[in-house]
Amino acid sequence: MKQKIIIIGGGAAGFFTAITIAENNPDLEVIILEKSDKVLQKVRISGGGRCNVTHACFTPNELVEFYPRGRKELLGPFHQFMTGDTMEWFENRGVPLKIEEDNRVFPESNSSQSIMDCLTISAADAGVKLILNQNVEHIEKKNSQFVITTNSQEFIADKLVITTGNNPKLWKLIKQLGHKIISPVPSLFTFNISDNIIKEIPGVSVANATISLIDSKFETNGPVLITHWGISGPAVLKLSAYGALFLAEKNYQYSVKVNWLSKPLSTALNKLKILKRENPKKQIILRSVFKDIPKRLWEKLVIASEIKQEQRWADISNKQLESLANQLTNTIFNAYGKTTFKEEFVTAGGVDLKEINFKHFESKIHKNLFFAGEVLNIDAVTGGFNFQNAWTSGFIAGNAIAE
Repeated sequence: MKQKIIIIGGGAAGFFTAITIAENNPDLEVIILEKSDKVLQKVRISGGGRCNVTHACFTPNELVEFYPRGRKELLGPFHQFMTGDTMEWFENRGVPLKIEEDNRVFPESNSSQSIMDCLTISAADAGVKLILNQNVEHIEKKNSQFVITTNSQEFIADKLVITTGNNPKLWKLIKQLGHKIISPVPSLFTFNISDNIIKEIPGVSVANATISLIDSKFETNGPVLITHWGISGPAVLKLSAYGALFLAEKNYQYSVKVNWLSKPLSTALNKLKILKRENPKKQIILRSVFKDIPKRLWEKLVIASEIKQEQRWADISNKQLESLANQLTNTIFNAYGKTTFKEEFVTAGGVDLKEINFKHFESKIHKNLFFAGEVLNIDAVTGGFNFQNAWTSGFIAGNAIAE
């Protein structure tokens, strides 16, 4: 009789694990249990429906820096299966990929359906059995096997893989098996801010601002986008990921500092003094004098510096110059709450990493119990990194099971 491998979760990590097992050991019976009537829904919506497969960072030591939680643990696994391996895996299965300017990797088709089809077809070709509408209600270890009870039937697994991502119900069942669960908190989100400087200029963006959380060590830089509800963009999302636990402890009542120029205050002030000398008759508010500051944001920063709309450079006082330099490099916002990406919701939290053997992604508590993907307390910033964790953990767990 074939050994039975049950994988709970029909997402990216689940399919990748199943395919790896089935392709490497056809003598095993591999079954995916999915709670809904659809699979790979996170793949479908990723990257605005294009699927950000991975990121073009090809050095493990550099790649781990994009993971606020899991950095140390993923270093070894990334030496076994990296971003280049992921790209080769999909391209060898007929899915050409492209690297965009920001190093994100997408299918050339610009459609997540290409990735979904690749995974589902590869699984079917390898003999993986997919059973939908299986809501797991109980997991029990009996001798060397696992008994999985769903809403409709019972399964006995010789080896069990859990790849359910951010799933509080499954975390509860995992906890009942003796594992510690790190309480989840939101990770990738935008900052809710109501402030006169930004509330009337949604859509304005700054290409390279530096943003930090006051009373913390957390600081990032990159594009910042002003929205109807506050600020967003890659720099904000990265900051929310690294500061996830700090912000949760603050109950999402926090202060943010934005340096719109990513330059010291002294540099901004010197530039303003030169402009005052060279443009005495020009009206200050009419034109942004910094190429990276859009005109609408410049106008708001000038007004916030208590400079009148009709004032010319010749009329501005040293105190007003200093105030404008401060607004350009040290705008303080009080933030209240957050806005998450609904279906693309990512959390920090999950199975405690201390309880996992990362050579195989196997439980240290129960032999033949494996975890892959975001069910673990691993999360990353945006850019394809969370998927890379799914591919790497799925590949390593799958190979360990197939041996």
